[in-house]
Order: sequence, then structure tokens, then C-alpha cells
Amino acid sequence: MTKLEEIELAVEQLSPEELQRFRAWFDELQARLFEDRVQRDIQSGKLDWLADEALAEHRAGTTKKLR
Repeated sequence: MTKLEEIELAVEQLSPEELQRFRAWFDELQARLFEDRVQRDIQSGKLDWLADEALAEHRAGTTKKLR
């Protein structure tokens, strides 16, 4: 049995309360991993094109003011 299969089996055996706690923990983990990835992409310059595009649109007058 693989580690993943063991985890799946364990999760299936959780009580509703434990499953809710697990889901909250997993959601937080995913959010943290996503934030870490975004920060690495920012630091490496992978997202510079987004800022460049936004600034060009603003200079061209094609943006709208946020409320």
C-alpha cells in the first residue's frame, strides 16, 4: 500500500468532526503553499509582465478607478 493510499484510508475513517478539522488544516496548507509559490514567482520576476501590462493599460487610460 502506498503512502497516499494509507492517507486516503485514514481520512475515510475520520469522524465528521475530525474530517472538518482536517479539511480546515488542509485548506490552510494549500493557501500557505500557494502564497509561497506566488512569492517565489514574484521574486524571480515571473510576474513582472503582469505589472508591466497593468501599468501600460493605466498609462493608456483604459483602466477604471476602483471603488
